[in-house]
Parts: sequence; structure tokens; C-alpha cells
Amino acid sequence: MKRKILITGANGQVGTKLYESLMEKGNCIVIASDIGNNKFNYPLFEQIDVTDYENLTDIIIKHGVTQIYHMAAILSSNGEKDTQLAWNVNMNGLLNVLEAARHYNINKLFYPSSIAVFAGPYPDGIAFQNTISTPSTMYGINKLAGENLCAYYADKHNLDIRSLRYPGIIGPDNNAGGGTTDYAVEIFHHAVKDSYYNCFLSAPTTLPMIYIDDAIRATLEIMKAPKSSLSIKTSYNLAGVSFNPFQLSREIKKHIPDFRISYFKDHRQDIADSWPQFIKDNEARKDWNWKPEFDLEKMVGQIINIILTNEFPKNESA
Repeated sequence: MKRKILITGANGQVGTKLYESLMEKGNCIVIASDIGNNKFNYPLFEQIDVTDYENLTDIIIKHGVTQIYHMAAILSSNGEKDTQLAWNVNMNGLLNVLEAARHYNINKLFYPSSIAVFAGPYPDGIAFQNTISTPSTMYGINKLAGENLCAYYADKHNLDIRSLRYPGIIGPDNNAGGGTTDYAVEIFHHAVKDSYYNCFLSAPTTLPMIYIDDAIRATLEIMKAPKSSLSIKTSYNLAGVSFNPFQLSREIKKHIPDFRISYFKDHRQDIADSWPQFIKDNEARKDWNWKPEFDLEKMVGQIINIILTNEFPKNESA
């Protein structure tokens, strides 16, 4: 019997790529959903407001959903602009999903957390799995509370919930969604189009990042891992590669020699300064053999190649 998978927030950066990867693997029916319109022309799409429990459960019942990837969220930068909206979507939306999962026989649920749960101080800039979490943003507060809420529902209602603390996620698609690490997505498109980018974080601001392909692979791997092998009941640290805007710009210049970067600082600088520079994910490596495939050089080369190919396709008749 095929799994029937619901993705909330399917129009987002991770949701779109997750949908593609699940469809490629086959043996499942994937229902894309978002509060927005079906802007990617998903063949099976439902408009869902996760803060509306009846709306959510109607769709679960309609499609006989058996698994949920709950990607709908208000991210860090946008969350600071509207804290009430962030709480409503990130917390009440999650609570609705958890309640639906226990009442409608959802056999597996994925919840994305974030490095935003940390706020230091950090020894040598490193956040370990059990580093004390005292988040300084509404988004981080929501994600930390969400981790514990998921652990509560897993314990009290025997739900199978898997979770990762994503670093900043980078990919070739220009669909960043209001996060503090958005510069590392925007910079590539400005580099290709204008050979120039004005960055909202300072040059030495080092943050943990991960290439979108690695993030999706990690998500699918933890969902596939035997439940008995998972020792973390809240959310696993996940590491990819750490770098700062200057290091990223230097790597881009290897492909686009005329590229220039300048710097200004807005409210996102304070958010970035509260986050760790490096993530240790020993538990993920031990429990389900996690290992990233993309370092900075490989990631930059692939992203620029994809953007150039998509924006300046070769003339097939030539």
C-alpha cells in the first residue's frame, strides 16, 4: 500500500525540493499544500491554513494521509516583524498538526527545527547537541517549544516524530522565505545577473549552512531510519559547512571574476550574532550514519552552474 504523504508549506524553499525528491523515489502519493496558491502547478494540491484545524483535518481525511512533513512556518526575520503571526503559525499550526496526527492515525511525522534554538554563549563558537538552548528570537523560541511539544506528543500519544535542527539552507532557486541566512541564496542570483551584491550581514559573520540536496537527503534518511536507532527525542543537530559572506564571495569570484560585494547591517545582524558559528552533529552521525556530501567549493560550483543553465540555456538548434 502506497504511503500518502502531506507536505505543508510546499511552496517554500525546502517544501518544493522535498516534493520533487519524494516523487522521484516513487511508491508514495504526495499531496502538496500551502496557504498560498498552487504556484508550482503541483498535480495534487490543497490550499491549507495550518492554523485552521478543521481545514487541516478535512484534507487529511479526504486523502487518507498517513505521513506528514510539516514545513509550514514563519522564519526568523519575518518572525521578528510580526511576532503574533509567528506564534500563531509556528505554535498553533504545529499543535493542530500534532492533534490531527494522534486522532487520524498518522504513522510518521517530520518536524523541522533550526539552529535558531541556540543563542550562546558557545565554546569556540560551537553548538553541541546538548548546548543550553536560550533562543533570542520568536522563531527560535517557537522552534525550541515545538521540539519539546513533539517530544511530549511522542511520549504521551506514542507518535513517531522525527526532527532535524536545520542550519541555513542554500540552493539554486531564488525562493528564500524571510530567514537570516537568505543572503547566501540571494548572493548567487545577484552575482550572475549583476556581478554585485550588497550583503545585510557583515563580512566575518560565520554561520552554519547546508546545501539543499544535503538537507533533503538528511530529512529522508532520518525518516527512513529504524525508530530503535534514534536516541534524540527532541531534534537532531545537523551540520553541513560553515562560512561567512567574505569566504562565500571569494569562492563565487572563482567562477565570476568581476563579482563585487559590499556590506550593510540590518536587524538580521543581531539575529546572526546570537547563533553559533559551527554545529556538532555527532549524534546524527552515530545514530543514522549522517554525513554531508557538499563542501563550500562543491556547493558554489553546482549552484552557479544550475543558475547559468536555467537563465542562459544553450540553443539546442545551434
